[in-house]
Amino acid sequence: MTDLKGRSLLTLMDFSSEEILYLLDEAARFKAMKKSGITHRLCEGKNIALIFEKTSTRTRCAFEVAAADLGMHSTFLDPASSQLGKKESIADTARVLGRMYDGIEYRGFGQDRVEELARFAGVPVWNGLTDDFHPTQALADLMTIREHLGRLEGVKLAYLGDTDGNTSNSLMVACAKLGMSFTACAPEKYFPGRELADKCRAIAAQTGAEIRFESDPLCGAKGADVIYTDVWVALGEPDELWKERIEDLLPYQVNARVMEAAGPQALFMHCLPSFHDLGTSIGRDIYERFGIDAMEVTDEVFESPASVVFDEAENRMHTIKAIMAATLR
Repeated sequence: MTDLKGRSLLTLMDFSSEEILYLLDEAARFKAMKKSGITHRLCEGKNIALIFEKTSTRTRCAFEVAAADLGMHSTFLDPASSQLGKKESIADTARVLGRMYDGIEYRGFGQDRVEELARFAGVPVWNGLTDDFHPTQALADLMTIREHLGRLEGVKLAYLGDTDGNTSNSLMVACAKLGMSFTACAPEKYFPGRELADKCRAIAAQTGAEIRFESDPLCGAKGADVIYTDVWVALGEPDELWKERIEDLLPYQVNARVMEAAGPQALFMHCLPSFHDLGTSIGRDIYERFGIDAMEVTDEVFESPASVVFDEAENRMHTIKAIMAATLR
């Protein structure tokens, strides 16, 4: 039996393929119970702290609803309500919160910050996003792929755009662990870091996975079961990067040509939020400055039957619930 009690989730690199699949199975079980209205307050009376140095819609809501469903109380701490790293060190904050809470979620900046929390807290710490990794997103993505394709092993995923980010890093690790094919499709300067790529290739050699880098968007997308992309300027990065990113990455926009190259079986995935139309202030600003009405994905693809982005968003809650229940019980 898989036992994850007391473990932290900092990166999927720390989990075996069997443990990842166990979490996905648990998430599917929790989702079925949620849909059937079956109560599952398995962590009744426990308390968790949610530290958000970066804002979020999906991550915060997923943790809060999942905690409530499991019978737990959650405390939200944003930069205005926490002294983390300012008047109090991360180590001291961890030791304080670890005395009061049964688990801690962190969403913020450097990977070293969540790792220091985990080192000193004495309770499970869950990475809700750092600059380097986004493991809860990758688990939701895996769950969504398995729901729609019925399998993970052998699935071909092509990630277009900036492939050196937290979501792409976590997906590359996940694909290596589970015998999937991961293609980073971008200009060379946006490829994943060599150290992580080498680690993933070493894992892939044992699992039958494939890790590829490709600079031609149509070649990278050809035959893919999943086309994945993300925003070109991440939360916390300066707005001045938009001009450079648009010039570099517009050829890697996911549009009808890319989806046609992949084939009719291909799913479109995105961790959200997405700039696919003019429905946001940033989208309108980009249109006025650069004359484009969509960035990393066109509205045609985003709203197409191939798009499963809102299934992904929902599955954040189910996979996070599985993580918390598995590490706290």
